[in-house]
Amino acid sequence: MRQVVLHPGEDGYWVAECPSLPGCISQGESKETAIANIREAIEEYVAALEDDGLPVPKEQFATLLVAV
Repeated sequence: MRQVVLHPGEDGYWVAECPSLPGCISQGESKETAIANIREAIEEYVAALEDDGLPVPKEQFATLLVAV
């Protein structure tokens, strides 16, 4: 299981990012669609690393949300 950050994009879509997998980003018209899409992106990202014999980064959540 990976943690994901959701936020509204400029185009009205929801953007979903997985901080522990650099560059693993997806989007969807709704939050639910964005979550489904990032779940698939995470699975494919990890599978590609494994296929290439590369290490899969451990889950970590280093994102900090600060209101200023």
